[in-house]
Amino acid sequence: MKKVLLLLAEGFEEVEALTTVDYLRRMDIIVDICSIHGEKKVRGAHRVVVEADKNLEEVKSIKNYDGLVIPGGLPGATNLRDDGRVIELVQQFNQEGKLIAAICAGPIVLQRAGIIKDKKVTSYPGFDNDLKESQYLEDLVVQDGNIITARGPAVAVYFALKIVEKLVGEDKKEELKKDILLHMVEESYK
Repeated sequence: MKKVLLLLAEGFEEVEALTTVDYLRRMDIIVDICSIHGEKKVRGAHRVVVEADKNLEEVKSIKNYDGLVIPGGLPGATNLRDDGRVIELVQQFNQEGKLIAAICAGPIVLQRAGIIKDKKVTSYPGFDNDLKESQYLEDLVVQDGNIITARGPAVAVYFALKIVEKLVGEDKKEELKKDILLHMVEESYK
């Protein structure tokens, strides 16, 4: 069974974090929600409080994880970017070729970790200035090797679908799309 670590810092974007957790868990991917603040209750950018499964201090090894997810939101993404432990964790996941997924402002964490030089990435509009060493695209979701990036809250569904596809395959992604009635939405908004 696949397992990912999703990092939460004060000011995270709730839609991006919780959509990803929900959709991955629907596909039997274990998601450990992890607070970087030492307390399990973390307040999002819109004052929604989420209780994490664990604190960062409890993550002794990345051996059992297949991926790392970084939601955006402000100041959540900057709190993650400015935490040396988070940067070290991102670098470890990358060195082992494990999945790293960041959405919205989250790619600034990848920039600080030095893992997106010359990589194709995207982010929330306006953060392209912070990602100058990468090949910046305006696509909704971008995958370059083990790294997945996405634009923002409205794209959270497609971000989660890309993670599902990468971890458990196209069939599971299509199953999830059917289960969440995404085809109905896509047909209505053509």
